[in-house]
Amino acid sequence: MSDGLKMNKFAKWSLLILSIVLLCVFFFVPSYLDKSMNRITPHEAFEISERASQFHQQLIVADLHSDSTLWKRDLLEEHDFGHMDVPRLLKGNVTLQMFTTVTKVPSGINYEKNSAEASDSVTRLAMVQAWPVQTWTSLLERALYQAKKVRDASRNSPNLMLINNKKDLADLLRIKKSGQAMVGAMIGTEGSHALEGSTLNIKKMFDAGFRMMSLQHFFDNRLGGSLHGESGQGLTDFGRAALEEMERLRIIVDVSHSSTAVVADVLDIATRPIVVSHTGVFGHCPNKRNIPDQLMQRIAAKGGLVAIGHWDGAVCKAEVGEIIKALRYAIDLLGEDHVALGSDFDGATQTAFDTAELSVLTDRMLKAGFTNIEIQKVMGLNTVRFFQAHLPE
Repeated sequence: MSDGLKMNKFAKWSLLILSIVLLCVFFFVPSYLDKSMNRITPHEAFEISERASQFHQQLIVADLHSDSTLWKRDLLEEHDFGHMDVPRLLKGNVTLQMFTTVTKVPSGINYEKNSAEASDSVTRLAMVQAWPVQTWTSLLERALYQAKKVRDASRNSPNLMLINNKKDLADLLRIKKSGQAMVGAMIGTEGSHALEGSTLNIKKMFDAGFRMMSLQHFFDNRLGGSLHGESGQGLTDFGRAALEEMERLRIIVDVSHSSTAVVADVLDIATRPIVVSHTGVFGHCPNKRNIPDQLMQRIAAKGGLVAIGHWDGAVCKAEVGEIIKALRYAIDLLGEDHVALGSDFDGATQTAFDTAELSVLTDRMLKAGFTNIEIQKVMGLNTVRFFQAHLPE
């Protein structure tokens, strides 16, 4: 055999092997990452009292934070891994779900300190999940791509509708009251580094359906410092300009992951109430993830919402009982009108249950002596009332 034929044969075999490797990467790795990073603690089926089950079905249930669009998972199909999809939202009687778009996560993230220059895990995830090429280099495109997933899902499902304004929300509540199975989907951000330094991108994101935007994630950015960054600084000039534009467009401002200095600055200058979409309360779980109780009280005093998460970083132990303790502490600290749910489902977290099992919170709150009105407000009424007041007309 000539050297040329040998080389040609070698090239064909090399191409075949490379193709097989790439197919394995694109078909198996995304599912493996999803299953390994979004876990549910193994447990027997929860015992839910008949009273709690019936009461839960009468509730408005809302969740202010889920990162489900980050993963290569069809939102319209029910899965036995991860935390959320539309069939499980329906089983959990969820009325309103905020889908938050993750665009940058430093490698080796931790709650203490992360460099903004650290290599980015989402870049690799976008590549291995075969996202559009433009998302590999643009954080804005990553946010827009994930928002499109939600819009497409709402167009392709009779049980999911996109909520952009007060009229949409009123229609959703009317449909739910009629007994029809329906979930309202809203779109938000996990950090505003997707703005890429331009306030003009806020309008682009608003037009794509974004109605809530958090300012920071696990690192400092152009808007200011993160709880887990290196500077501890407050709002920058760009951060102030971005806040002003968000308020002009009636985008809800979320200070989850923001440094205490940023939160204080926002509270000083914001003209509209703000939210913490997924958090714990420092007095219950004193760690770097949770801002001081005094700032939480300022948020509540200005009409804001504090949404309690379901993972260990928020409540110290990813257990139902700890979530109940955190909710009780938050109500006692902030008042029953300012506490909500912010699961952080599918946020590379391990939780005690998935969205289909949310009735366990209703059951355990009843057993812990929460009043019916406290449960109604925390499980979703506070969130819906907040959006009724603050969404665009």
